[in-house]
Amino acid sequence: MKIGVLDIQGSVEEHFDVLSALGSVEPVLVKRAEDFEGLEGLIIPGGESTTVSKIIDEFGLRDSIVALAKSGGKVFGTCAGAILLARETGDSRVEGLGLIDISVDRNAYGHQTESFETEVEMRLGDRTVKVDAVFIRAPKITQIGDGCDVLATHDGDPVLALKGNILVSTFHPEMTSDKSLYEWFFS
Repeated sequence: MKIGVLDIQGSVEEHFDVLSALGSVEPVLVKRAEDFEGLEGLIIPGGESTTVSKIIDEFGLRDSIVALAKSGGKVFGTCAGAILLARETGDSRVEGLGLIDISVDRNAYGHQTESFETEVEMRLGDRTVKVDAVFIRAPKITQIGDGCDVLATHDGDPVLALKGNILVSTFHPEMTSDKSLYEWFFS
């Protein structure tokens, strides 16, 4: 399975390394529209969502991301990636891709110095997995639309949601050694 990692900003190398370790995945760095050729999925890493949104448009990637998702490609957004995939980004400077029916509140967990790590319980298919979750200037999912499945929460707030082939996480799974989320989603 050929999975792209959007190589604009954020923890690109960490996602690439996790995908490489899976064995069943061929990771590819994606910077241009032609890099989408043959992809079966894409990870949109965290970063600064206003910057990533602008670069997606400057590089002409918006249509390619939407086309991949609409053709059934698996798209996974972490932190800022979750903001970008949302229907409502909570910030007029960030145009969401509208690929998952959620609303988010950017940086809702606070500033960089208020970042934290905690354990969350994820429901992955027919099993439940407890993992460490790293929250760095993380957004909160404030509304979940019809057809969205909440797979994990923290203090009652959704932190991992799925709708069809679109997965969003407000935490950074690439920052821990646990690969179960990637193994499940990209299987």
